[in-house]
Amino acid sequence: MSTKTTLVAIVMAGAVTLCGTAAAQCGASAGHSPSKAVSAKKPNVVETAVAAGSFKTLVAAVKAAGLADALQGDGPFTVFAPTDEAFAKLPKGTVEKLLEPGQKANLAAILTYHVVPGNLDAKHVASRSYFTSLNGQRVDIKVDDHGVQIDGANIVKTDIKCGNGTIHVIDTVILPAAKNVVETAAGAGKFNTLIAAAKAAGLVGALTGDGPLTVFAPTDAAFAKLPAGTVESLLQPENRDKLATILKYHVVAGRVYADGVKGSPSTLAGLPVATARTASGVQVGGANVVAADLEASNGVIHVIDSVLLPE
Repeated sequence: MSTKTTLVAIVMAGAVTLCGTAAAQCGASAGHSPSKAVSAKKPNVVETAVAAGSFKTLVAAVKAAGLADALQGDGPFTVFAPTDEAFAKLPKGTVEKLLEPGQKANLAAILTYHVVPGNLDAKHVASRSYFTSLNGQRVDIKVDDHGVQIDGANIVKTDIKCGNGTIHVIDTVILPAAKNVVETAAGAGKFNTLIAAAKAAGLVGALTGDGPLTVFAPTDAAFAKLPAGTVESLLQPENRDKLATILKYHVVAGRVYADGVKGSPSTLAGLPVATARTASGVQVGGANVVAADLEASNGVIHVIDSVLLPE
């Protein structure tokens, strides 16, 4: 018998038991016949996962992350639920490490990456190319001859209906971006000047905080296009405030993906920056976005080919 069939049987059996109990109590207290059974409330996503028996690690992780109450709330939620076998595919010791009290925030970030607001059936999931998770980051949907994938994980069972949402079963744990914008930029290897400038301006702390932030990040080649001596001058201690203003002009509050860039959003410098859409893509302050939607744990990075200078 499949997991889904077993789950349906468990839910139905539980419903019958609850209805019978409620009817008997009602008849005893008010003289009504036990045949007038009341309908039981459908189990929520956590209760459903517990009853299924194949999500023990997921349920333990939800409890360790302090998310059980939230996921038993009204929702609705769509949960892409990794099985115990999916968790077992992670490198040895990963699950044990994540269940430690000091990893609560990291664990919550991973688990909320598996949850999308709304009650989405399989047809709806397959009709989209991405969804924004409760984590804040996007999960990508791919449909091909082999089925439907979410961030590379196969959706192996669908449409398990719960009282506050829907569960789709996946065969792999999906992992959100774990590095902040500074760490992500450093790993890319082409933002050395930008990182040096952020350190000189005293902005590294802000850029590694919770955010979320959207950073329009000039490459080393973009800084090299400035007039000779400009970067060296800006890195001098006496020009720290000017440098900070320039860098803040490249940052917008919130996680704004390329398809949501529009108008003249206010930057952290307190000044608006004009955006435009052209035949070749998105422009910000006249600079071209040459690579978009680089995910970070606290925001998103768009790579630009010129340094933005506030007027």
